[in-house]
Amino acid sequence: MNREPLVFVGTSDLAGLVRGKGFPAAELPRRMRRGVGLTHSNIMMSAFGPIYETPFGTEGDLVLMPDPTTKVEVGFDDAAERFYLADILTTDGDHWECCPRHFLRRALTALNDLDTQAGLSLLAAFEQEFVYTGVEDRPGATYALDAHRRQGTFGESYMAALRAAGLTPDSFLPEYGARQYEVTIDPTRGLRAADEAVIQREMARAVAHRLGNRAIFAPILDPDGVGNGTHIHFSLRDGADRPVFHDPARPYGLTPIGEHFVAGLLYHLPVLTAITAPSAVSYYRLRPNRWAPTWANIGVQDRGASIRVCPIFGKDGAAQQFNVEFRVADAAASPYLALGALVWAGVDGIRQRRPLPAPPERNFWEMSEAERQAAGVRALPRSLCQALDGLAASEAAREWFGELFFDVYLRFKRAELRAVDGRSETATCARYAEIY
Repeated sequence: MNREPLVFVGTSDLAGLVRGKGFPAAELPRRMRRGVGLTHSNIMMSAFGPIYETPFGTEGDLVLMPDPTTKVEVGFDDAAERFYLADILTTDGDHWECCPRHFLRRALTALNDLDTQAGLSLLAAFEQEFVYTGVEDRPGATYALDAHRRQGTFGESYMAALRAAGLTPDSFLPEYGARQYEVTIDPTRGLRAADEAVIQREMARAVAHRLGNRAIFAPILDPDGVGNGTHIHFSLRDGADRPVFHDPARPYGLTPIGEHFVAGLLYHLPVLTAITAPSAVSYYRLRPNRWAPTWANIGVQDRGASIRVCPIFGKDGAAQQFNVEFRVADAAASPYLALGALVWAGVDGIRQRRPLPAPPERNFWEMSEAERQAAGVRALPRSLCQALDGLAASEAAREWFGELFFDVYLRFKRAELRAVDGRSETATCARYAEIY
């Protein structure tokens, strides 16, 4: 049977899913110049498929414009994965205000344009957890060589696919949860970091599919189980590509500009959750005793903290290694929106010269809830509804998004909540597991 190669162009949308259009590969040169058509209400496609509501109606046209730097062509026995990630443009060629990729780009531009230190850029990497269905769940498999062995060829095929897609794999390991694995890639700069997070997820799905299985990135599969987090590691560089985040003589090991950036995240953290943990089931993961954050706090090498100052290994290259980890995120979030929200909050921290609290005098987890609150530490939202209410009240977030995009995002997520209203927690987990 004859076959004609196809190319897909898409973007990670408000549901964190890659959606777009395909066309014959022979048309690629023309499509790279002109893009492919889209309509405004495409952005309102829910995680579950239907457009539950839209302010755009049926009118209007947009353009998905592929970015040539995001080309993925990875061969498999049945058919290659060929796709590009794209910006959403108007028919006049301007960036559309509701484009998730441009949300991040605008934040990175604001960071670069700060008067305090010209030329700042972000170095980031996404650490992603998922459940691989091709492995039998066995007791005692947590972090075990046995679990590493029994995934068969998946891990090696996944690493090869990542490298063929232009990414640099760092680690592949069995994780804490049942049939759970974690993959990390090397950090990269700015917009590319989010592009690679999208590609990283899609390559896991592509390889698992070829093996007759699934890689499930849903935030949690069982309300009483262990969740899948997406942890974002980041640091800052100056215009000469020098690290500007680390000062071992200061609290938390952060330079003043690093302190202000991280303090911005801490200040806005309860609002950020509506963007970085944006599903109903995200908040089943963010519960006590889940190895997931429940408080808007910063900790040094503390995996229970929302913001974790990571360790430095060895004595060489401390400033190059030093990074901070944001742990209140999952794969229901578009990497563009999640990383963009972090950058916007960090930019606000630098602009306002926000300070971090002094390191606690005793272990945070030995403090009572009343003591934490007395110290000014806030609990994270307990539900997406609560998180969205906080987002809606944030004038800062309204500025990050812009009026239209802010309204669109809130409508979109509230409609998603209505779609699972009345389901049990178990049924809601199953619904999201079908999608992610």
